[in-house]
Amino acid sequence: MYTTLISADDLKSLSGDFRVFDCSADLAKPEAGRQQFEEQHIAGAVFADINTDLSTHDQTLAVNGGRHPLPSREHFAKWLSANGVSNDTQVVVYDRQGMNYCGRLWWMLKWCGHEAVAVLDGGLQAWVAEGGAVETGAAAKVVAANFALGEPLTELKYTADVADNLGKPTQTIVDARAPARYKGETEPFDPVAGHIPGALNRPFNSNIASDGLMKPASILRAEFDALLSLQDAKNVVHHCGSGISAIPNILAMEVAGLGRTALYAGSWSEWCNTPGLPCAKT
Repeated sequence: MYTTLISADDLKSLSGDFRVFDCSADLAKPEAGRQQFEEQHIAGAVFADINTDLSTHDQTLAVNGGRHPLPSREHFAKWLSANGVSNDTQVVVYDRQGMNYCGRLWWMLKWCGHEAVAVLDGGLQAWVAEGGAVETGAAAKVVAANFALGEPLTELKYTADVADNLGKPTQTIVDARAPARYKGETEPFDPVAGHIPGALNRPFNSNIASDGLMKPASILRAEFDALLSLQDAKNVVHHCGSGISAIPNILAMEVAGLGRTALYAGSWSEWCNTPGLPCAKT
């Protein structure tokens, strides 16, 4: 079972019940992900749209606020079933944007109780470099399966949770956005610039080495230890702009041996739109 990362070489030799999902995306261009998928994708992969499959804009289904609300676990389980995922399926997720977007599907499967899901280390670029088979056009139809929800294997935090514990030693907030957004110097998506008071900044792309692969576990461990100083890793709550690019930090902490930490999915887009909550700039 692969539960964090899988190499391109290991994916090439994978057999049995497995399903590959392409999560390529561009938040500024909602149609770009599918276009990229149709231009080239791993042979047999299915496209997962960050805006419509891995998020919902139907308030009757949304479990949180922000720009990319999570759909209910029940609704998402139906999507998994329709796309050929059962409780015995090894799932592999990837993108071509530095493993930024595919983490969303990785996390959501854990949230639905499915441990057998891994991120393709290095994404599509690593697969192509290893000579992996690719194809173009729309995905082939898949045979539906039956996915039954299990107990969540990851922790979801809500705005009230984060607000109630703000400034307490039992909560350490890590912000995955670029430094300029964290500092409040610019804000391309949300109406307010800045960050949650007390949050630490670790841009999601800090986890990627120059070769496009995730940094070795020992390096990740040293970097997160330096970031957190004496604060306990188990108290970390990750966020970003809308609950997507925070997940590479969750994955990286797990790879580093620091456990599976919590996600504030509403993130800055929900926080800064909630009346009465403080916003800081540095």
